[in-house]
Amino acid sequence: MSLWTRLVNFVEGVDEDSQLKDLREEELRIASAALLINAGSIDGKFDSTEKQKVKALLQRRFDLTPDELKRLFQEASAEEREAVDLYRFTKVLCRDLDQDGRKRIVEMLWEVVMADGVIDEFESNLVWRVAELIGVSTRDRATLRKMVEARLTG
Repeated sequence: MSLWTRLVNFVEGVDEDSQLKDLREEELRIASAALLINAGSIDGKFDSTEKQKVKALLQRRFDLTPDELKRLFQEASAEEREAVDLYRFTKVLCRDLDQDGRKRIVEMLWEVVMADGVIDEFESNLVWRVAELIGVSTRDRATLRKMVEARLTG
C-alpha cells in the first residue's frame, strides 16, 4: 500500500490507530533513507559501494524484505531529489526518535560517507547539518565519527 493510499485511508478514518502507526513508520523509513541517499550522492558520485552501504543499513535498521527495500530506496530517492532542504526529513526524525535513535542516524550517515574511503567536505558538512537539526551534539557527532572510522580501519 502506497504512502498516498495510507494517507487517504487515515483521513477517511479507516482503522485510524493502525494507519497512523503505519504512516509514521513509513515516514521514518523514507526520511532516514532520503538522508542516507543524500549523504551518498552529495559529492556528485553515488557509486555502487555507497548504494550497497545505504541498502544494507536500511535493511538492517528496518528489517526489510528485498522487495520492501527496493520500494523504499526508489521512494526515498524520489523524495530526496524533490526536497529543497533537510528539514522535511529531520523533523520526522526529531518527532519519532529518541536521542539514541538520532545518534544511530548520525552513525549511519558516517558509515555512508566513509563507504568509498573518502570524506568529501560536502559530506562532512551534511553530517554536521543533520546532527545539528536533530539535536545530536558536536561531541557525540565527533565520537560517532571516530567509532565508525575505528570499525572500518580496525
